Amino acid sequence: MSFAGPSLGSGVRRGAFEFGKTHVVRPKGRHQATIVWLHGLGDNGSSWSQILETLPLPNIKWICPTAPTRPITLFGGFPSTAWFDVGDLSEDSPDDVEGLDAAAAHVANLLSTEPADIKLGIGGFSMGAATSLYSATCFIHGKYGIGNPYPANLSAVVGLSGWLPCSKTLKNKIEGQEEAARRAASLPILLCHGKGDDVVPYKFGEKSSLALSSNGFQNMTFKSYNGLGHYTIPEEMEDVCAWFTSKLGLDGRPT
Repeated sequence: MSFAGPSLGSGVRRGAFEFGKTHVVRPKGRHQATIVWLHGLGDNGSSWSQILETLPLPNIKWICPTAPTRPITLFGGFPSTAWFDVGDLSEDSPDDVEGLDAAAAHVANLLSTEPADIKLGIGGFSMGAATSLYSATCFIHGKYGIGNPYPANLSAVVGLSGWLPCSKTLKNKIEGQEEAARRAASLPILLCHGKGDDVVPYKFGEKSSLALSSNGFQNMTFKSYNGLGHYTIPEEMEDVCAWFTSKLGLDGRPT
């Protein structure tokens, strides 16, 4: 399957790691929104760009970057493409804030050159979903984890088969912050998770949903899928399409 439009190139370095090739799927109709879509652990931007190109969303431009190749603690230090380091999938596992910040900054940079009238969003699968949700918390707080200002103005965030990093510090980022609370209440977020997921267990999606809703994210939707493992299915992608069309006010007309 061909890609609509050229790549943005390769070799972008942020922090200690170099990001891989970025693939772009151009809108087939009037350009109304740009979404950066982030792949999962060990994957690349190419595979998701091929899926996104087939979706009936002619008004969206998709940007599909590739994560850096880095040693992964979960794999005993074996290198893999990953947005950040992960030790193990448990609630007590420490978050790689430095890696998360670098990934969120890379995504914000990809969105920084979009026209002012274009709505911006982030989505992803698994570790890509975690990075998307982390970016959402940076947008809400107005800052990255290390304190630097977060520049992107997000209109939609989607996470498939993922989890919310740094969930324990979320309350502190919002409590007593009027602007953060306002953004949290209005930002549309869609979480989807399969009940048969044996890689990122369903309870992680459920708890992430609860963490968001209990901290004032009023425009959050959580969808579950019976029997779905750690992958996507047409039913889920149809729900994603309908959600984007509704939340971003897309007109749906091809050229």
